Amino acid sequence: MIAPQRNPMSSETYHEPVAELSDATRDMHRALTSLMEELEAVDWYQQRAEATRDAELRAILEHNRDEEIEHAMMVLEWIRRKRPVFATNAATYLFQEGPITEIEAREEGGAHEDRAGDGSLGIGSLRTLASGEAAS
Repeated sequence: MIAPQRNPMSSETYHEPVAELSDATRDMHRALTSLMEELEAVDWYQQRAEATRDAELRAILEHNRDEEIEHAMMVLEWIRRKRPVFATNAATYLFQEGPITEIEAREEGGAHEDRAGDGSLGIGSLRTLASGEAAS
């Protein structure tokens, strides 16, 4: 009899030999995996709460969902403390006002905006460059 194949758990999905990874990298993998699992549980509880017609069960599932959010935030905070780039990006993107997609441009001083105001990319005219004139 052939043993059924099982899918590895996400915590088993290292992409490099474990022996070649530092303790810090393995711990970060554990944290990232835990964060993904907590967020997946949030999604599951949300779907179940929305689908049930039983109000008491809905309340329990919503409570459980919110507990998973708490767990996710605790792990995210651990990650933020261990990896400065997470802290930097959290400070940039979290708890900000306005369109989320405009935050990066604002932080970079409008690098993605139309600075010339004429719809150009601000690189000058190719005709001008081809004729030997200075680009604006």
